[in-house]
Amino acid sequence: MVLLANHIAKTAERKPGSYPERFAQVCNLTALTEAELQATLQNTEVGEVWGVGPRIGKQLIDLGIKTVWDLRQLDPAAVRQRWSVVLEKTVRELQGTPCVDVEDQPAARQQIACTRSFGRPVTDQADLREAVSEFAGRAAEKLRKQSGHTAQVMVFIRTSPFRQKPQYSRSLVVPLRRPSSDTADITQAALSGLSKIYRNGFQYTKAGVLLLDLQPANVVQGELGLDDTSVRSTEATHAQRPRSMLMEALDDLNRRYGRGTVLLGSTGTAGKHRRFVMRQERKTPEYTTRWEDMPVVRA
Repeated sequence: MVLLANHIAKTAERKPGSYPERFAQVCNLTALTEAELQATLQNTEVGEVWGVGPRIGKQLIDLGIKTVWDLRQLDPAAVRQRWSVVLEKTVRELQGTPCVDVEDQPAARQQIACTRSFGRPVTDQADLREAVSEFAGRAAEKLRKQSGHTAQVMVFIRTSPFRQKPQYSRSLVVPLRRPSSDTADITQAALSGLSKIYRNGFQYTKAGVLLLDLQPANVVQGELGLDDTSVRSTEATHAQRPRSMLMEALDDLNRRYGRGTVLLGSTGTAGKHRRFVMRQERKTPEYTTRWEDMPVVRA
């Protein structure tokens, strides 16, 4: 139902008249009356439901099941016998029976990515450095949240394939000397990769940072005791402790005062001096952290 509501919200905005205007951007199917829900589902083709592919969709249409409302009226057991358990769960979801288990503790991610499309084409490397620095910082924050370390950082940039402009797309994986979750280490690796793949003369529309080869933070790979390597390894371990405390303080400040309160210098300064700023035209107002966004009630 969540995916269906998402489809209706997007369609209502992009195609005025297809659904009631109040469904644009946000559609809450659970708040509808039975009559309103029926009208909405009857106005949605059966192929728009998750789990209904082209082949099954054609079979359903041949049987006279053309809308999501028609699909909702089917017997789940019969659906499972004729098609699959996946479609059965879809029908049960449409009928109001939850079939997707919610995990209390989601599994740790195998990769962490932070990518964004730019609001305007970017040509200058300084702008890309600010963007990549921000992406690296956000990815590092997600990594620390799951108590992990990364051993490899991938950075990519690309132009838009939809523009009639020269095309360019490159990525590079930069290995870390030691697995880390430190924002500075990850950002440095990402910027190092960016400097190698950047080419002047292109209008870049997207960039991103991916953290690869993730592992738990409590897993430490020792080093061979050759020469004074073991001494350096011990010193590095002691040096990492203040850094981890610094990262904890950084995360605490950003949680308390809002994302982006404390950033690396390479991310740029806030406001007009910052080269890279996402548009965020549909960002939810910060009701509890900004005076300008606080609702005003007049008696």
